[in-house]
Amino acid sequence: MANNAFRRSLRSRLTASERRTVLFLGDLTATSMALLIALITWARGDDWFGFSPEFFAERPENWFYLLPILWLLLMVPLYDVKRAASVRFSMTAVSLVTAIGFLTYLIIFFVAPPKALPRRGVAVFILTCSLFTSVWRILYIRFLTGANLKARTLVVGAGKAGSRIAQIIRDAKDSPYDLVGFIDDDPEKIGKTIEGIPVLGDSYSFYKMIATYNVSHVIMAISNRMNKDLFESLTIAEETGLTVVTMPRVYEDLLKRVPVYLLGTDWMVRDFYDQAHSSVLQDVVKRVFDLTGAGIGMILTGIFFPFIALAILIDSGRPVFYTQERLGLRGEPFKILKFRTMFTDAEADGIARPASESDSRITRTGNFLRRSHLDELPQFINVLRGDVSLVGPRAERKEIVEQLQKTIPFYRGRLLVRPGITGWAQINYGYASGAEQNAVKLEYDLYYIKRRSLPLDISILFKTVKSVFGLKGR
Repeated sequence: MANNAFRRSLRSRLTASERRTVLFLGDLTATSMALLIALITWARGDDWFGFSPEFFAERPENWFYLLPILWLLLMVPLYDVKRAASVRFSMTAVSLVTAIGFLTYLIIFFVAPPKALPRRGVAVFILTCSLFTSVWRILYIRFLTGANLKARTLVVGAGKAGSRIAQIIRDAKDSPYDLVGFIDDDPEKIGKTIEGIPVLGDSYSFYKMIATYNVSHVIMAISNRMNKDLFESLTIAEETGLTVVTMPRVYEDLLKRVPVYLLGTDWMVRDFYDQAHSSVLQDVVKRVFDLTGAGIGMILTGIFFPFIALAILIDSGRPVFYTQERLGLRGEPFKILKFRTMFTDAEADGIARPASESDSRITRTGNFLRRSHLDELPQFINVLRGDVSLVGPRAERKEIVEQLQKTIPFYRGRLLVRPGITGWAQINYGYASGAEQNAVKLEYDLYYIKRRSLPLDISILFKTVKSVFGLKGR
């Protein structure tokens, strides 16, 4: 088998997480260069020191060196790999970040004492940062994305998991995979077409298929035990340059969800628990982030409270607030606090029902509050108490959790983290009224739990704010 069958371009072998790393390193380089040029420009215009050690000791305040970090924080929404491949999206986003930077600086400039801020240094930083970031993003799109860079891929296993991942790849707009076929040891499947993809042969023809179709990637989509010969073939092939990925990994990369119905019963023990547990440092950082956000949120709550309270009272009377027992971290119950959005007798029969898209129990004011997420504002009190986080799975009632865990695999896995005011499932999916829809929301929740990080939390908050202004709350 010729080595060039495996030695595909590095560009087609980058995973989604690796692409995000490349984007970040490029942005970090661009911001660092912008900072250096800003300092040089500032120093050259300085009559006293010029570009000298004395200049660095006397002129720039410590906060000036934090500008690259602030810029990168504003860039967080641009690390969506699919959207980052669009020139239009990237340039629009960079322009927006630039505008936010200038606007923020102007506000600070006019509020601060005269000559307290280095106009030239900051202006040069923002302009050069915008230019360098734009050039870098265009270079990334030109050389690291594109249909011609799709990896020629073979799927091992043409069963339920294999056919599902083939369907996902086929329907995805920006899939990095070009499927050439399946291999499967079931003789009844060989020669057939599944999801538009042919079953080319069995595992004994593995090497032949790799060489014939110039395959660079293999997706493992078999749920039963792998045959020994195929395992050895894959190991040898990987040593020569073939990239082997699992079906759950591809599913997660393309859909940003975890395939709960396609995983084995031991998945939580083998794969999930280790990633679900966070370090002490992560917990401390998240708590500080929550408290900071809750402080800002309490100010907003105080501003909006009189108007929201008046609207609720006029529309449907008292009470203004609504409390309900929900399950929190590790299934511990707590009282959640919200602005009331439903009629007071919404569950007069005592049966717990999740809200739906066109729920007749929701008042007119409640509909607006839900769409704008303003009904969640009192939950900042829950954040201060430690009941919920800013970002996490939606807190559910005990009755609903007990009902759904009977039909949806791994449902209680969402209780391994503190629930959130907003979350990955909330911004990506609407109301869920049945087991199938709740399973999709669970897939988003488990994906978040596995991948949660401060940058992801910031991205979710950005998207939540965007949905608030667009009245697209869910």
